[in-house]
Amino acid sequence: MGSPFEILDKRFRKLWAPIAQLETLHTGMRFSEGAVYFAEHRCVLFSDIPNSRMLRWDEETGQVTVFRSNQSYSNGNTRDREGRLVTCEQGARRVTRTEIDGSISIIADKWKGKRLNSPNDVVVKSDGTIWFTDPTYGISSYFEGGKAESEIGNRNVYRFDPKNGGLSVVVDDFAQPNGLAFSPDETILYVVDSGIAPDPDGPHHIRAFEVAEKGTLRGGRVLVEVVPGIPDGLRVDVEGNIWCTAADGVQCFTAQGELIGKVRVPEVCANVVFGGPLRNRLFICGSTSLYAVYVNTRGAQVP
Repeated sequence: MGSPFEILDKRFRKLWAPIAQLETLHTGMRFSEGAVYFAEHRCVLFSDIPNSRMLRWDEETGQVTVFRSNQSYSNGNTRDREGRLVTCEQGARRVTRTEIDGSISIIADKWKGKRLNSPNDVVVKSDGTIWFTDPTYGISSYFEGGKAESEIGNRNVYRFDPKNGGLSVVVDDFAQPNGLAFSPDETILYVVDSGIAPDPDGPHHIRAFEVAEKGTLRGGRVLVEVVPGIPDGLRVDVEGNIWCTAADGVQCFTAQGELIGKVRVPEVCANVVFGGPLRNRLFICGSTSLYAVYVNTRGAQVP
């Protein structure tokens, strides 16, 4: 079997493991998304959106079990700074947190009295604030949510402050905001615009925003256009490189937006997360399968 790594620039050579192979950990999903790694449990939780469930892959046994069924078409997942699971529920049109005792708290479900569209992906900053995107994919069809009109009439990026319960719009000019991640020092927020789905003439790029004081953003330049297909989820490694999913697998960009390499995957990919004891294993959500490959770098953010 050949290497899954495609080197486009010599800088990518230090990020790949020459003997590492792409592993298929589990298959049979309708559309997998939202992987999140739990080091203390040695497991990956991930969403199977059309089946409205979350699955759990065990790192020690390789077994996959249903973590939670009837999960409101959950999409993106992450952990907060206390280690709790934070989930974007497209069907219920809300962002929730699973408490340590297993109960579920609602983080956000409305903006100015109107229901959110369908929260898609989420990231937690070191100060505990929760940032999430709200495109309309979950209300565009019955396949991954419930078909409905947008009450807000816009597709925003939000910031929630758990200290005071305040929800604010930080960006409001996206066609379809999708995956998001902070740079290692949290001075930059990267946000994907996947407006090419469903508009073939829509954007398919990553934008970079400067994180200003009091939770505001500045700028928003287009860092890179992603081809082929639809950019979706992304993560950042400790060196600041951006690993973004696309139609041909996972593409690796420098912080300046230069494409330096790829991890080739045999199907469209939707999200990634770094995991494993050293955070050097890249878990990849393909359309129907969960994949993994070891890389020669580490994920930037813990959890």
